[in-house]
Amino acid sequence: MRHFGHITPAARQGLFFQEPCEFDASAPARVLSAALGATLYAPATRPRLADDVVKQAARGVISMVLCLEDSIADTEVEGAERNLVKQFADLADRDAAIPLLFVRVREPEQITDLVHRLGASVRLLSGFVLPKFTERRGELFLAALTRAESASGQRLFAMPVLESPELLHLETRTETLQGIARVVGTHREHILALRLGVTDFCSAYGLRRSSDMTAYDVQIVSAVISDVVNVLGRADGTGFTITGPVWEYFRNQERMFKPQLRRSPFQEGRAEKLRTALIEHDLDGLLREIELDRANGLLGKTCIHPSHVDPVHALSVVSHEEFSDAQDILRPERDAGGVLRSAYTNKMNEVKPHRAWAERTLLRAEVFGVAREDIGFVDLLAAAGAK
Repeated sequence: MRHFGHITPAARQGLFFQEPCEFDASAPARVLSAALGATLYAPATRPRLADDVVKQAARGVISMVLCLEDSIADTEVEGAERNLVKQFADLADRDAAIPLLFVRVREPEQITDLVHRLGASVRLLSGFVLPKFTERRGELFLAALTRAESASGQRLFAMPVLESPELLHLETRTETLQGIARVVGTHREHILALRLGVTDFCSAYGLRRSSDMTAYDVQIVSAVISDVVNVLGRADGTGFTITGPVWEYFRNQERMFKPQLRRSPFQEGRAEKLRTALIEHDLDGLLREIELDRANGLLGKTCIHPSHVDPVHALSVVSHEEFSDAQDILRPERDAGGVLRSAYTNKMNEVKPHRAWAERTLLRAEVFGVAREDIGFVDLLAAAGAK
């Protein structure tokens, strides 16, 4: 699999200075965690789930979560588990490309039970999403994951979801974050990424952001994201990939504020119809939130609708300017530090302070590619959507 692998080789060559790399589920964790991209959720109750998985892979989806938790009713769990086992068996019988597949469970016991029931089709499973993750619950989940991995011989990753009230409430946040840091640090080899449950954060205070607002406009949510990145997203070797929160909207709503997309990038690319479509589907707010995610140290995003996938991936591609700066900063002859003017002559690159940024940028470049000098996100978005 590869990002933008669903478009033609000729189209990729026209877009990329450096094309996204190819990888599979056996790739190193550092590659997979950076490559998750738009992780698309689907309820495990869907009767044609195997067909949906194959279809989304053909449309460029790299990672999916098949959900047994909040997306289904409590009374549907047993049936959803049976359906999940059946759909994995169906997928195992096909010769079709599929994304990285994760299952979102409710309780630790489901992990060992499902891995046993999946049988040989467990080879298609990349891991589990662990909800309402705290130190105590995390230990139980990760112990079950370790047992399941040992019993099946299948490498299994965990993606904890940080969404508990203890993390949100100010009086317990520091202690909760420190506990989470301890447990994920102990089980580092199993932690692929940490996911943020912003909907649950809002729920604790009876809030819901509108399509005109990003998660960062809700101050109580923004404060938690900041603290999570502060403790768990450090660039000193102790941090983890932290993914962006879900965008809840996917069709037109009555607007209070002006659209957030400037006209000029779309006019230059002769893509005014694309701009109109994005606004009509409330995706201009999503684009702004993706940019804010990356500015705040997050990579990838939880998605609940296929229309969100292409914007996340288009805005994850490294620009030629970013790539040029990162390469200059990491040249061996620059190891002693210093300051240099960027090749684009529009900024200062300070070698030591910008080194961690450059390393992360080159990893993103490896999995999402580097755009040609004259290619912008509008071109990438239009090409990704040209199924």
